[in-house]
Amino acid sequence: MCPRSGCFREYFVHKFRAMLGKNRVIFPGDKVLLALSGGPASSAMLRQVQEGLSRETAKRLRFIPGLIYVDEGAVRGQSPAQREESLARMETLLQATGFPYHVAHLEQALELPASILRPGPGGSGEPGPSYKEAVEGFIQQQRQEGDGNSGTSLPSLGTQVGDLPAPRLPAAARTQELLRLFEAVETPTAREELLQMLRIHLILQTARTRGYAKVMTGESCTRVAIKLLTNLALGRGAFLAVDTGFVDDRYGDVMVVRPMREYMAKEIAFYNHFFDVPTVVAPPLPTKRQEKPSIHRLMERFLLGLQEDFPSTISTVYRTGEKLSPAPAKASSESQRCLLCLCALDIAGEEELALEPTLITEEPEWNGCCQDTAAAGAESRAAFIPLLCYSCRLTFKELGPLATLPPYVRAEAQRRIRRAEMKQQSQEVPLEDEEPGEG
Repeated sequence: MCPRSGCFREYFVHKFRAMLGKNRVIFPGDKVLLALSGGPASSAMLRQVQEGLSRETAKRLRFIPGLIYVDEGAVRGQSPAQREESLARMETLLQATGFPYHVAHLEQALELPASILRPGPGGSGEPGPSYKEAVEGFIQQQRQEGDGNSGTSLPSLGTQVGDLPAPRLPAAARTQELLRLFEAVETPTAREELLQMLRIHLILQTARTRGYAKVMTGESCTRVAIKLLTNLALGRGAFLAVDTGFVDDRYGDVMVVRPMREYMAKEIAFYNHFFDVPTVVAPPLPTKRQEKPSIHRLMERFLLGLQEDFPSTISTVYRTGEKLSPAPAKASSESQRCLLCLCALDIAGEEELALEPTLITEEPEWNGCCQDTAAAGAESRAAFIPLLCYSCRLTFKELGPLATLPPYVRAEAQRRIRRAEMKQQSQEVPLEDEEPGEG
């Protein structure tokens, strides 16, 4: 198949639309937030959405898109001037689409509310209309409104081209606070996990405040396969289906979908090259001197090296992940949900007792006698352990002092610890209904 020919383009477009059509989780009229990094996969995803919404398309996509770009330059070793340059390039790319867009800085994660660590309401509990009914209702509504927009679902794309004007970069004090947080992390693996957590929380908060029901991310088949083996090595075997599947609904009111997960990285590179898809590539996270690479980087080198000699490696790993069930990741209550990743707690009983001493190395200095007992308990490293799944406990061990953690993480942890203490105290109240003379 010649990349320059129309058949390759048709194949590429059909695969994207077939992925959305097969899963049927994005309904007509849904507001969908496209998370863009500027890399090849997310840029190709944006181009597919642009073409699917164009008037010339025979079967147009019927959702309402918005874009978000998270500036991570501060932790990726970029100078203020380099960050300004990257932001200018990304804004040019975003403005050219005509879609509403939002630019967030990683520093803003330090100001997130504690509620970001709680799933939003997933719905009223009543069964909604089927996909077919939703499509028919949407088409009927468009006909009633008239043919002024030729059936397109985007009547106001040209009226909103971004957020209100704001300073290009955050305050220097915020940037320094973020850098202290990452410098306190002990290993590159934990830094990668921390960056991913802050990024998804920022995107999730934007989706909630702006009214987006779905978030599209641009993980390719190659990236999904790498992530699958990486998370397996990090102890997230029970959660692979939600971490790498097409649908991730752990957040309740916002669903994350991965429509690019069947494209190989080579396919995406060919498409971007031959059809002039612009990209803005960000530098990797810097490592300290004499520091070993992260598990993420090691697994990437391992898989890509195997792929060179055995071309079916990536697809085999990907297809294996397709067979996994998301059921183990679902939590029935707040007490059974991980504080950081919102998946179910996967440690209990003897496993917890065996793991806990290896994670509690020392108590922070601020847990002294000058503080009240409740505050000290809520700010102790030991108090955080029962709130975390196995993988997040291993990451938490390497995140450095509690004082450097994002404020919203500490606030939510304190809330959950106090709720657990109150529940335990209420269960320990002795009964006073004994009959006189009993004994």
